[in-house]
Amino acid sequence: MKVLFLTNVPSPYRVDFFNELGKHCDLTVVFEKSTSDERDESWKKYRIANFQGVLLKGISIDTDSAICFEVKKYLKPGLYDHIIVSNFLSPTGMIAITHMRKKKMEYWLESDGGSAKDGKGLKEKLKMYFIRGAKGYFSTAEEHDRYYLQYGAEKGLLQRYPFTSLHQADVLERPAEEAEKKSLREKLEMPEEKIVLSVGRFSYLNGYGKGYDALIRAARQLPENIGWYIVGGAPTEEFQKMVADTGLKNIHFVEFMEKEALKEYYRAADIFTLMTVGDVWGLVINEAMACGLPVITTDKCVAGVELVEEGKNGHIVKVGDDKALADRIREILQEPGKVEAMGKISLEAIQAYTIENMAKVHMDFFKKQIGE
Repeated sequence: MKVLFLTNVPSPYRVDFFNELGKHCDLTVVFEKSTSDERDESWKKYRIANFQGVLLKGISIDTDSAICFEVKKYLKPGLYDHIIVSNFLSPTGMIAITHMRKKKMEYWLESDGGSAKDGKGLKEKLKMYFIRGAKGYFSTAEEHDRYYLQYGAEKGLLQRYPFTSLHQADVLERPAEEAEKKSLREKLEMPEEKIVLSVGRFSYLNGYGKGYDALIRAARQLPENIGWYIVGGAPTEEFQKMVADTGLKNIHFVEFMEKEALKEYYRAADIFTLMTVGDVWGLVINEAMACGLPVITTDKCVAGVELVEEGKNGHIVKVGDDKALADRIREILQEPGKVEAMGKISLEAIQAYTIENMAKVHMDFFKKQIGE
């Protein structure tokens, strides 16, 4: 089976997926840019092993998109059994879709997620034009379903898939025990009795986007024996002042790190929280659950809404609601055994969200389409 994927940049987690999918089919992936301009060197540390990767030549117009008319030469009728477009709202994706429609070629759309807007205005009309008319749509969640439907997809053409950055080996068999947590905390120089962790790249805008202001306000409402660790880089002066004004010494900003080092922070923590004001998915939720953590996030985090069962393996709160965040953390930490019990449910819920299963779901669906 020959499969073609059109996408924007070779992000590490997507390359991992392509390498896995390429074990099961003859896969070609066409990228419109070599990397995202806003990402650091870690995004360039990927290895293409099981698929043919093609980097188009074009004109960069944004951090992760370009205009590449060259894409048309890879779109010949009958050359591939399945074509999937994940950059369908970039100029290159639009060029590809226009060309395939002209040639009466079938194609699928896929993305990490999406939230529908009001459908008004030229940009919204453009979305509708390029989203409707596909053979099918790979969706990550109910919210993503609504996004596709808002812009013209037919409900019967939606296909759910488990979006993730995790291999099966990344999912722990059980939550870390107290002895292991204690050892990791000593190594990571975490002096507090309990640990609340948040992960997300820090910038002036992203500090608010990830809700770090709400975290800081919540910290003021809880005992100082709880350590708050925000892994995402150096904070801006505004956030440094915000922490200084609290007078607290238990709020720590940690430089962003690569996957294996970050895993130690997940295993050392008691609770993971992401107070985001909006994430089309939020892969750090997957990562935290794979390390057996209860999760508290907002109703604007699609991964949280999809994967967190209220009161079972975590909680969903409103954006900016620091009181609700503090109350939920207090409840979890005060009840003996609750951290571990919730962590076990997180591990059960995340079992299907592996790159191996993500590839299997795609292949099962492709085979079904051609009657295998």
